[in-house]
Amino acid sequence: MSDHSNDLRETVRERYAAAAVQVTEGGTACCGPQPIEVDDSFGSTLYAAAERDALPAEAVAASLGCGNPTAVADLHEGERVLDLGSGGGIDVLLSARRVGPTGKAYGLDMTEEMLALALANQKKAGATNIEFLKGTIEAIPLPANTIDVVISNCVINLSADKPAVFAEMFRVLAPGGRIGISDVVADDQLGPDQRAERGDYVDCIAGALSFTEYREGLAAAGFTSIELTPTHAVADGMHSATVRAVKPTTTTDTAVRTPTRPTSSTSCCGGSGC
Repeated sequence: MSDHSNDLRETVRERYAAAAVQVTEGGTACCGPQPIEVDDSFGSTLYAAAERDALPAEAVAASLGCGNPTAVADLHEGERVLDLGSGGGIDVLLSARRVGPTGKAYGLDMTEEMLALALANQKKAGATNIEFLKGTIEAIPLPANTIDVVISNCVINLSADKPAVFAEMFRVLAPGGRIGISDVVADDQLGPDQRAERGDYVDCIAGALSFTEYREGLAAAGFTSIELTPTHAVADGMHSATVRAVKPTTTTDTAVRTPTRPTSSTSCCGGSGC
């Protein structure tokens, strides 16, 4: 990995380590943990109140994502699910509830502070079908063909090597497995410089792929049935979007579905995530 990519990764790590510390220290105060300051395009308000109320306050407070990937992924009893960039653990905890005692939810994060917060939240929730892993989303520390569903909440845009992320998702998924992701995606007409003008890399804006780039990246990794659907805007021409795709059961299954594109009427947008 280049020095520039390493610098970006370290900047991201520092930002989310600080966020975890903020939540942890707030949890020891008289009034409990306070949500990290984000606008309405990001954070725990994107989850239903009933979901938030059923989780430890620290998991909710640490939510920085741009969607609700557990709803996107349509999880089922007994499935094995992996959350890339799991942060304080909100999506892992929700996934563990959905897959039940016969399933398992993994959370992967590179930040020690977030992993410590997630483990504390797991203990508070009393969840036993969860395992948190330290590592990067470009080199997932799990064997091939062992996961049914990969989820992620506004984290892939933070990677400096997205082809590696797509390849790793494909590798760990079992044949017929799927992804259900929330991420920031740019309109096709916005170039990298224009995306950078709209926000920083660590704010989940500058590193976002366009709709076409995202689709082509997933297809190059081998995914089929690819769908991208914008949900709300996070900046001019930048959207939170749901991303779905499938690892084919056979190598001859190569049809790629054209994603839904944002329109002028589309309103605007982890894990650690944004």
